[in-house]
Amino acid sequence: MESRLSKPRIHIASDHAGLRLSEHLVQHLTAAGHEVVDHGPAQYDPNDDYPEFCIRAAQAVVADSASGISALGVVLGGSGNGEQIAANKVIGIRAALAWNLDTARLARQHNDANVIAVGGRQHSVEDATSLIEAFVNEPFSHDERHVRRIIQISDHESAACCVPGQWPKYPGVSA
Repeated sequence: MESRLSKPRIHIASDHAGLRLSEHLVQHLTAAGHEVVDHGPAQYDPNDDYPEFCIRAAQAVVADSASGISALGVVLGGSGNGEQIAANKVIGIRAALAWNLDTARLARQHNDANVIAVGGRQHSVEDATSLIEAFVNEPFSHDERHVRRIIQISDHESAACCVPGQWPKYPGVSA
């Protein structure tokens, strides 16, 4: 399905620890020509709960993609770990925690990740911005081995083959 946008729409969410970085990225990515949708929080609250924000952003990525709109997500927190876990609970999301340029690029190139998680307390604003840019600008390779692996993950995600102790038979995969 062809995207109606020239650059992917970016859905962004954070918690209080990622709020400053999120505000910067909304401006930066918008200036770079992306449509950015901020899923919250709208203000600093040290007791906020990131799952709601991150899940909404992830759901929007899936909805856009289903509508033919190219979309990616960015979830931010202190470490990025919880935010990645929350986003990955949405069927159709492959969220990857990136901590350097290689992990950001490989998440897209090998895993066709559609959400990046970054720890706002782990990186400077400049370094985190570089990670996000690397992720957003890296295409999926479409190599057969990567496509095959993503299909295996998606099959388990859909519960089509989630029988404990059993692994489905895939071409080229030994049991």
